[in-house]
Amino acid sequence: MSGSHRHPAIPPRLTTAIAEAIVMVRSEYDEMPGLMLTASQAQRLWGLDSGTCAVVLATLVDQQFLRQTVAGTYIRRSGS
Repeated sequence: MSGSHRHPAIPPRLTTAIAEAIVMVRSEYDEMPGLMLTASQAQRLWGLDSGTCAVVLATLVDQQFLRQTVAGTYIRRSGS
C-alpha cells in the first residue's frame, strides 16, 4: 500500500504536520511510560492547536498505542 493516498480535502503540509506530531507524541510516551495527560495538557505541552491535538490523540487511540481513561487522561496502553 502506497503512502501517497491522502484525503483530498487535507493539504499535504497538514498531513505531514500531523504525522510529525504523532511521531513526537509517541516518542514522549515512550520516554515517559507513566505519562498521563488530558487533551488540553497535551495541547499545551506540545504546542499543538486543538484540532491537530485531537487528531493525533484519536489516531494513537485507534492504533491502540494510547487509551483514554474515564477521567479523560490519555495514557499508554499496557504492552504498547
